[in-house]
Amino acid sequence: MSFSSVVVTVSDAVAAGTREDGSGDVAEQILDSNGLAVVGRVVVPDERDQIERALLGAASEARLVVTTGGTGLGPRDVTPEATRAVIEREAPGIAELMRASGVTHTPLAALARGVAGTRGSALIINLPGSPRAVRESLEAILVLLPHALQTLGGDTDHG
Repeated sequence: MSFSSVVVTVSDAVAAGTREDGSGDVAEQILDSNGLAVVGRVVVPDERDQIERALLGAASEARLVVTTGGTGLGPRDVTPEATRAVIEREAPGIAELMRASGVTHTPLAALARGVAGTRGSALIINLPGSPRAVRESLEAILVLLPHALQTLGGDTDHG
C-alpha cells in the first residue's frame, strides 16, 4: 500500500534562495523509496502564519506531511508552534521516538522540539533541519508509518 506525501521545508535561507534545500531533498528521496510518493514540495520562511498555511494546504492534498527545519531553540524556530495550531490530535510517541533515536547519534538531538499529530486523515511530522538529522529521524519512524496511515485512514482491522 502506498501513500502520498508532501515535504515542507521551513528555512529563511532556502526561501531566500541563498541555500540549497538539502534536507528536503533527503526527505523526498527517503519517502519516495519507501512507498510514500512525494506529490509536492513547499518552501516557506520561518514565519508562523506561512508555515500554518503551508501545512493546511499540504494536509489537504497528502496523507503524510513532513516538515524540515524550525524545530530548534532559535528565536525564529516556530515550526512546532505552527504545527500545534493546525493539528487536531498530537501523536507524541512519534516525536519521542525520533528524539530517542537521535540521541544515540548526538546529544544535541535532545534539543529538538518537533511534534507530530493529525489533521483529518493526514499525519504531520516535524523533522529537524539538517540532512543528516532528517535521515536519522525518518529511519527511526519508517516502520510505524504504514500502520499509522492505515489506521488514520479508518482501516482499523489489523487482526
